[in-house]
Amino acid sequence: MNENPAYKSGFVTLIGRPNVGKSTLMNRLIGQKIAITSNKPQTTRNRIQTVYTSELGQIVFVDTPGIHKAKNKLGDYMVHVAERTLSEVDVILWLVEPGNFIGAGERHITEQLQKVKTPVILVINKSDTVKKEELLPCIDTYRKIMEFQEIVPVSALKGDNTDILISCIMKYLPYGAAFYDEDTVTDQPMRQIVAELIREKALRLLEEEIPHGIAVSIEKMQYRKNICDIEATIVCERDSHKGIIIGRGGSMLKRIGSAARPDIEDLMEQHVNLQLWVKVKKDWRDSDFLMKNFGYNPKDIQ
Repeated sequence: MNENPAYKSGFVTLIGRPNVGKSTLMNRLIGQKIAITSNKPQTTRNRIQTVYTSELGQIVFVDTPGIHKAKNKLGDYMVHVAERTLSEVDVILWLVEPGNFIGAGERHITEQLQKVKTPVILVINKSDTVKKEELLPCIDTYRKIMEFQEIVPVSALKGDNTDILISCIMKYLPYGAAFYDEDTVTDQPMRQIVAELIREKALRLLEEEIPHGIAVSIEKMQYRKNICDIEATIVCERDSHKGIIIGRGGSMLKRIGSAARPDIEDLMEQHVNLQLWVKVKKDWRDSDFLMKNFGYNPKDIQ
């Protein structure tokens, strides 16, 4: 552990509307893929902690589900986790996309932020998608709705200005020793990361109406020499969805497995034998028992 009296450490949450790039930015900042990403909203369901460590300090990033209008118990859980985090961290990163329009979603987030005393840094993500001069009206628009400690345009995809963002975060962290050793990049169990990587590939490959209704459960992770045998079940809500996930002659299931395997092998640094199955659990997103079984604790929304 670092004993430098000038060393800083603290917790930082990333919030924003769904699909604004929170997970992509967190992965970029820590230099490793932990949180899953896709072009579909509400990809992140749990609060994921990852760790950035340097000679100056340690930042524990807390990636939360996007704040949105809940439609079921899983949705309630996701929103509650995101909003509760605001008062539990040292710095809040609010991610927005470049634009001059403040919609209902942004106004709802503003209301939540004004309830806490935590320093807020506005992060304008996807800055590479607009001209530099177009960022100024966006900055001016957000300055009018609330006061920010810092406003930093970044590109999570390309890494633009992420070093500046790290420096800004460090300014507002308390002095103190690191929470984790320097080799730690996440507190997520390996099973959970593997399950999420499989879900990511399913999100990317399946049809629009199916992904929100799926979960992934790891049934087996057995290590042997130079290889890990993994059996996982993709859980869906309808019989019709099961057929689509499996695909003709098992083609879709094979595509999901083939897409997930390289990421899992990179993470585990060994060969993986991955077998996927599909089960139907009707309305699992409204079942406390099944939600808990898939890693979402209903007690968190009480």
